[in-house]
Amino acid sequence: MRLKDFDESGPWRRVRSVHGMAHYSGDYASATTGGQVVYESRLELARLLLADFDPSVCGIYAQPLHMVARIGERVRSHVPDFLLVMRSGTVRVVNVKPASRVQDPKVAQALAWPGQMVERHGWEYEIWSGAAPTLLENIRFLAAYRHPGVVPADEVERAWQEVVDGDELALAERRLAGDRKREEARPALMALLWDGRLTTDLEARPLSGECVLRRRG
Repeated sequence: MRLKDFDESGPWRRVRSVHGMAHYSGDYASATTGGQVVYESRLELARLLLADFDPSVCGIYAQPLHMVARIGERVRSHVPDFLLVMRSGTVRVVNVKPASRVQDPKVAQALAWPGQMVERHGWEYEIWSGAAPTLLENIRFLAAYRHPGVVPADEVERAWQEVVDGDELALAERRLAGDRKREEARPALMALLWDGRLTTDLEARPLSGECVLRRRG
């Protein structure tokens, strides 16, 4: 199993949304991949948003492979939810499960053996059950600005040149807006936050004018 084998691969299962389904599935337009990535639940979508926002992630594959192994006297199979490729060269296989289900011994066992196989292969393994609600809400908001061109590039670059390290968001907006309404300058700053050139504490509170901006790079 080599990373390059995934270059032209598609999801192992076909994801379909049917009226009355208990799960929430769909396609997410990823800024990282430049294409659609499938998900099968809101929790999977949350993990996908975090991966797309993470500057250390350069590749995302959904349902990347079908694993089969003999465990004891049984042949077991498993399709992980995501495979993430890091800029460092590290590969991480991710399974997404609600915390309540991970506590079930049968579910825990079903998730354990794939992890053992992945780690023997030299890759990382993650069982993900959620993140801080404030962090997720902030990233969902910033995701509206994730694609190049949503905010004109010249406006984003002007904001980058004018924002001062340590500015509160409201102050940066007022300086950038000039004679315009403050809110008109906000999209460029949001695009910089999504891009990671600006950072702020996204876990402590919802995004507001009091958030302190830090320049990166």
